[in-house]
Amino acid sequence: MEPLTEAEIRASFVNCSKGEAKGLTLPARTEEIPWPDLDFLAWRDPRAVQRAYLVTRHDSGVVGLSLRATQPPKSRLRSNMCGLCMTTHGLVDVALFSARRAGQSGKDGNTLGLYVCANLRCCDYIRGKLKPETPQPRETVTLDERIARLEAKLHRFVDQVLGARV
Repeated sequence: MEPLTEAEIRASFVNCSKGEAKGLTLPARTEEIPWPDLDFLAWRDPRAVQRAYLVTRHDSGVVGLSLRATQPPKSRLRSNMCGLCMTTHGLVDVALFSARRAGQSGKDGNTLGLYVCANLRCCDYIRGKLKPETPQPRETVTLDERIARLEAKLHRFVDQVLGARV
């Protein structure tokens, strides 16, 4: 991902007010973010654990989404798969993140959800920098194909939040 400035990140949010975007906690100073290793920037808000943010480059430019995470289930007995990177995790390590739709639809209360790695580190999982605790199905696709699949899934979700017909 190409580096972004703090101003670009804050201006990118499409499903929250400018005041909310101005007040959100960024993950780090932008010069400390490992941009070449990211397909998108995502982080959980340390001051509000149910809040998360995702910023990506998209057809319409840089798009930021404000997300809400559900409470994790108590059981670790089952597993679930991330809808972006396709990594299998214990049930508590995958969270349902919901995003208000952009525009009037979001103001009317319409949301979309996606199951994603609870720590939002999909980019690290597909590159093998992080290893999940759960055994993974064997894939025969290349790293470039996994990255392309992640980007396609993410862009489809962003399109839906923006109100595009997918």
